[in-house]
Amino acid sequence: MNGARSQNSPEAKAGADAAVRLVGVNKWYGDYHALRDVSLEVRKGERVVLCGPSGSGKTTLIRCVNRLEEHQAGEIVVNGVPLDGNARNVDQVRAEVGMVFQSFNLFPHLTVLQNCTLAPIWVRNMPEPKAEALAMTFLDRVRITDQAHKYPTQLSGGQQQRVAIARALCMDPNIMLFDEPTSALDPEMISEVLDVMIELAESGMTMLCVTHEMSFARRVADRIIFMDGGEIVEQAPPQVFFAQPRMDRTKLFLSQILGH
Repeated sequence: MNGARSQNSPEAKAGADAAVRLVGVNKWYGDYHALRDVSLEVRKGERVVLCGPSGSGKTTLIRCVNRLEEHQAGEIVVNGVPLDGNARNVDQVRAEVGMVFQSFNLFPHLTVLQNCTLAPIWVRNMPEPKAEALAMTFLDRVRITDQAHKYPTQLSGGQQQRVAIARALCMDPNIMLFDEPTSALDPEMISEVLDVMIELAESGMTMLCVTHEMSFARRVADRIIFMDGGEIVEQAPPQVFFAQPRMDRTKLFLSQILGH
């Protein structure tokens, strides 16, 4: 009997159920240690919110998940594919993981519809009519079909962010990453983006979201993770995280962000 882990063991089943798995991940920018031995597992269909002070490593973590940033130590596996420097693996992961940034990153010279069809046509080799039909489906889902033939500069910030979400969905991702998707928006535009994200979460999409919108986290998250100094300090379901935080750093953060 060798020491190999049984495929029917609890550990194997947990691994098979993982959409994202990080084990002992470290990331440096020169001498700056941005991620310190971070281990995290996100199950398929789970909605995880990352919060913490500026510079705590939240954005770096999710950017490592689709290799926009390269970790120097540890292991990252996404949908069973290791991010180990193999370019083919990176392409495979990026094809299955959608990302929405703080800044909308739309191409200003393309219409809303063209922004949404670009990747399906060029990456998935989808015929243009099919790509346009798909794009209109997701533009309808984010309630912005009437803007399909406008250019990004003709839209409000909230509308542009909804287009960015629709564009990501057009690649049929099984994981969505959000990096402070409302931080660049005027207050009156935040709710229209959060409403779309709530609907997406309720559809069962696996989500990993960096945000300071605690009302969103309370409503949507299965688990909230607090980071500070490049480390995961605490994690818990929302009802526990807000009512009974264990760590002093978490308590201080919540008192600052919630005002009590």
